[in-house]
Amino acid sequence: MDERPRLALWLAVALGAGVLVYFAWPSEPSPAARWLAPPLSLLALWIGARRPLAGLLLGLMAAAVMGFALASWQAGRMAPLQEPPRTATILTGEVAEVELLPEGRRVTLRAAHFGTGPEEERLVRVRLKAADPARPEPGDRLKVRAMVRPPGAPTHPGGWDFQRAAYFSGLGGSGYALGMAEVAPGEARPLFAGLRASIEQRVATALPGSTGAIAAALITGGQSAIPAGDLTAMRDSGLAHLLSVSGLHIVAVMGLAFTLVRCGFAFAMRLPGKTIAAVAALAVGAGYLLLSGAQVPMQRSFAMAAFTTLALLAGRRALSLRVLALAAATVIVVQPAALLGASFQMSFAAVLALVAGWEWLRPRLPKASRRAAWQRRAALALFGVVATSVLAGLATMPFALHHFGRVQLYGVVANAVAVPITSLLVMPSALAAVLLMPFGLEGLALAPMGWGVEAILGVARLVAAWPGAALAVQPIPAWGLALCAFGLLWLCLWRTGWRLAGIPLLAMGLLSGAVDRPPDLLVSGDGRLIGLRAGEALFLQRQSGAAAFIRDDWQRRQGGGSIEALPREGEMAEGVLRCRTGACALRPDPAGPEAVLLRGEAPQAACASAAVVVSSEPVRGACLAQVVDRFAVWRDGPHAIWLDRDGAQVVSDRAWRGNRPWVPPVPSPQGLASTAPVAAVE
Repeated sequence: MDERPRLALWLAVALGAGVLVYFAWPSEPSPAARWLAPPLSLLALWIGARRPLAGLLLGLMAAAVMGFALASWQAGRMAPLQEPPRTATILTGEVAEVELLPEGRRVTLRAAHFGTGPEEERLVRVRLKAADPARPEPGDRLKVRAMVRPPGAPTHPGGWDFQRAAYFSGLGGSGYALGMAEVAPGEARPLFAGLRASIEQRVATALPGSTGAIAAALITGGQSAIPAGDLTAMRDSGLAHLLSVSGLHIVAVMGLAFTLVRCGFAFAMRLPGKTIAAVAALAVGAGYLLLSGAQVPMQRSFAMAAFTTLALLAGRRALSLRVLALAAATVIVVQPAALLGASFQMSFAAVLALVAGWEWLRPRLPKASRRAAWQRRAALALFGVVATSVLAGLATMPFALHHFGRVQLYGVVANAVAVPITSLLVMPSALAAVLLMPFGLEGLALAPMGWGVEAILGVARLVAAWPGAALAVQPIPAWGLALCAFGLLWLCLWRTGWRLAGIPLLAMGLLSGAVDRPPDLLVSGDGRLIGLRAGEALFLQRQSGAAAFIRDDWQRRQGGGSIEALPREGEMAEGVLRCRTGACALRPDPAGPEAVLLRGEAPQAACASAAVVVSSEPVRGACLAQVVDRFAVWRDGPHAIWLDRDGAQVVSDRAWRGNRPWVPPVPSPQGLASTAPVAAVE
């Protein structure tokens, strides 16, 4: 079997690899690197005309350079991050988006002003008070007294970079209102943002509570109004993907639009009904993309739907790995930073496994006689539901392990029930409701949609309550995820026997969490939370104002192990951690170095004997040991410390991320007084 046609699929992989290299670069590369891709691409085309294989290999290099250049160009064109005022301020701006919450609303403002300051280039997101009677809509002018913080740093070195995500999304700060908002009508209302807010409000009115919140999410993609308990149930049961507007949703919408238009032109023999229906379906899909906020799964789904439609019109095979590669390349070109997110990774991994699995299985299916055709279709449909859930679950498992540290065990069962309900009842009702809204008759369609949503929610709650429904495990590190991703690509993109070499790569990546050692000490960016790992437990020193979000993320990083308060005195984990009045000493290896956490004791003794001295307050005077104190975290962010037999390794967040546009500069001395946690302000 010839593998040469498959080589072209790796161009999209090389494009993504170039993006990853840019983000892994220790410092911001020179802008001149952006101009290497065009000449290299032309050289690859020139050589490829004479030596196809050599040209394709050079093309892979050109694609990687192109990905690097695209990421660099996107970073260079973004507005710089600016620090909002450190105290309460009067915030004014134009409402760009309104999100419903379980209690209250959250608004995103553009062209915002802090007090009498200049216009902000970035968006500002503010949560209004739950009792605020204001009902702002996109396009309105809003004024409110608020506390706004810049995007938070990672909870620990190597953690998810909130500042990088905010930098590429255009967000400049988020916070909460301290008073009631004043709203003035705007001159013009954004079409899709206003339509999205109107649909969510009308759905919530017709279907109150969790049912309406989930129904609105299935139409618009906004999940902010779903109560935390139900969102957790959807996640733990393996049904959270239904809340993300993606392939299942756009196939239902575009398929129904295609069918209706095609039926409308059934008697117009001289008109190309199929072509007109395909164009209409694409237009409806594009409108749905914009209505849902153009989230990454929707970008992937619409790109695949568009390429599939074009392939059908050209008489080519519709669903193929080539279409998926084109869709992935399109999303990367439009939004390179999306490659780093769980949404992009899990979405494309699931579809890659499904397309490759069907490609492998199709020629192996037994032929059926005409009499047994309906039986074969029924068996295939049942098998397809189960196989789809299994394949998608296995393909997305490494990414779920890396980003969330959780594995859903009963997702196949939950999806076998919920997906048919979504496809056959919920989504057709949703489309009918949207079409009936201009006439005020959406209640006719929202009622059956609500029945379907309640059934899905019931399945989610039932399955999530089963023992071990969602297991917390040690997250796999970035290098383990890279092994898994490459192994999955190798297994799915090739056709011959050597594709099986991807299986051991996948296995090594999945097992990487077992050999990746968590830090022995963690210090938050404000010094209010300090964790010491002893045995299977993480002992915390927690001061007033410490963020619960950081504590929960540390627990996830530990693989869901227990978290306990640091005692005043005593020994833990067979003497690994010893506490006395004024200090705690941590020594994981009896022959290794020791770290001391000061809790009021003078630093002289610790500085003379310990390898690392940790304190939530400034450590004054000279110290022979490495010091991680209030000054260190204020200057360089969260710290992680490993105590090995060869010595202590201290890594700060600033050293981990390097000098990048989304990493704030070293703060000025007056900023020391304002180090409140901001990672979970939204």
